[in-house]
Amino acid sequence: MNTKGKVLIVGSSSHTFELRSGRHEPTGYYLNELAVPARSIVDAGYEAVLATPKGTAPVVEQFSVNADYFDGSATALEEAIEFVATSPGLRTPRSIRSTIEEGLDGYAGVFLPGGHPPMIDLMHDPDLGEALRHFHTESKPTALLCHGPIALTAAMPRAKEFRRALVKGDPDAAQTAAQGWQYRGYRMTVFSNEEEKWAEQNILKGEQVLFYPADALTAAGGAVESRGAFECNVVHDRELITGQNPFSDRPFADLFVAELDRSR
Repeated sequence: MNTKGKVLIVGSSSHTFELRSGRHEPTGYYLNELAVPARSIVDAGYEAVLATPKGTAPVVEQFSVNADYFDGSATALEEAIEFVATSPGLRTPRSIRSTIEEGLDGYAGVFLPGGHPPMIDLMHDPDLGEALRHFHTESKPTALLCHGPIALTAAMPRAKEFRRALVKGDPDAAQTAAQGWQYRGYRMTVFSNEEEKWAEQNILKGEQVLFYPADALTAAGGAVESRGAFECNVVHDRELITGQNPFSDRPFADLFVAELDRSR
């Protein structure tokens, strides 16, 4: 089947999330954040290729399997579940390393959904860092939604040190580790501090996350733009497209597909 090209979709291999108390909580990607953009990509004539650090299937955050994230439509929810389960590009994930070894030149762009997992393994994964640097150098559309934009830090030369500094609560060390970041100065958005505090109370049972993504990207040198809690917000700067929260999914997807088409 002829397509317009391939789009790399990057998921996490992490299924649990460490909190500041040391407790670990089950986690996963948000269903609508994967399904809505991925379906838009496929419907627009692109081939979706899902990759994770270990080549294992990412898991869904059960909190997100809810019609509230699909405009209250139970039908749309069921369609999203079926799409993720049956779409050829999503059923058989590969490792990020294997996509690099086969060559990234054939990919039109890259997309990362959110949920908390990007804060765990993706934001310092060396293979993802290599892939992001490729798409940055080639100015190919790079789209990340909700918590997904924190994974941009993987492109840093010292990504692991950056995350360690965040966990320790040392912003000065984080800023030092972020030197040389390819996205420094880019306008971007990410799940806001206000939204993360809501998630701590309503999803994480009052527990605190290790750090806030918006603060982390600001420390790295990103120009973070936030709107009110759970307001749709999509920011576009050069090749980078970011969405603030789950309710930014459709405008985010539409813009990404438009940029994929424009860049062909």
